[in-house]
Amino acid sequence: MVSESEYIKETEATRVRVLSEALPYIQKFANRTIVIKYGGAAMKDSNLKDRVIRDVVFLASVGVRPVLVHGGGPEINSWLGKLNIEPQFKDGLRVTNAATMDVVEMVLVGRVNKELVSLINQAGASAVGLCGKDGNLITARHVGKEGIGFVGEVASVDPRLIQSLVNNGYVPVISSVAADEKGQAHNINADTVAGEIAAALDAEKLILLTDTPGILEDYTNPATLLTKLDIKTARGLVEKGVVSGGMIPKVSCCVRSLAQGVKAAHIIDGRIPHALLLEIFTNEGIGSMIVASEYMA
Repeated sequence: MVSESEYIKETEATRVRVLSEALPYIQKFANRTIVIKYGGAAMKDSNLKDRVIRDVVFLASVGVRPVLVHGGGPEINSWLGKLNIEPQFKDGLRVTNAATMDVVEMVLVGRVNKELVSLINQAGASAVGLCGKDGNLITARHVGKEGIGFVGEVASVDPRLIQSLVNNGYVPVISSVAADEKGQAHNINADTVAGEIAAALDAEKLILLTDTPGILEDYTNPATLLTKLDIKTARGLVEKGVVSGGMIPKVSCCVRSLAQGVKAAHIIDGRIPHALLLEIFTNEGIGSMIVASEYMA
């Protein structure tokens, strides 16, 4: 039977060994920007939320430049219910009339964003909350589909405000609300926002925290996880229907960001404790990494 003192020594030795093994990755990604899209179960579970926040603070503390982009669908639905507004969806998009847009902006910008900023500050880093309206960070355009209201796409990104913040040691926390050229607020898919921001920042990595292990050849079998694939393969999986449903916009935003210069895009399971650190600081990683063909070797 292992004594308590022996157990403590073994635990400390493991901790030191892990830190030592992480050193090459810490050196590799120092002063590099990593854009993280935060959503899914990792936002709803308080224990997972605490671990994600600690991971973000760890990244900032070792010289990586994390930029956090978040959604907040469940929180929006909760507040719509409190206000007796029935949530509606069409073709996978939230129908966002004027009243719903007010709730979306209140929840994403006023509640979820500021809660995440506060948690990061409490954990030891310095965070600043933004939405697409701040500094004309994101200009939206209407998606053009009938009957869905103020649902937008990213027309352009001006990264100067984010760059100024990360250059001065702050963690930007960005909600996916932006205005069009006339000042009308739009609700934009947070995955899309994260991908376009990653491209505008010429980020080293785009990481999407999801509720799936990654890209699966058989969605019913986690053992079929594809750990590394290139843009051509990813597009082919969408065309063949292997990637379907809610994974299509995630894979599409990864491919689009890579085509614009992002070095690697990752889809990982945010339900796994410390998923971010496992993906960034280990050889194997835990999810799917999509890269341009020249980075497949």
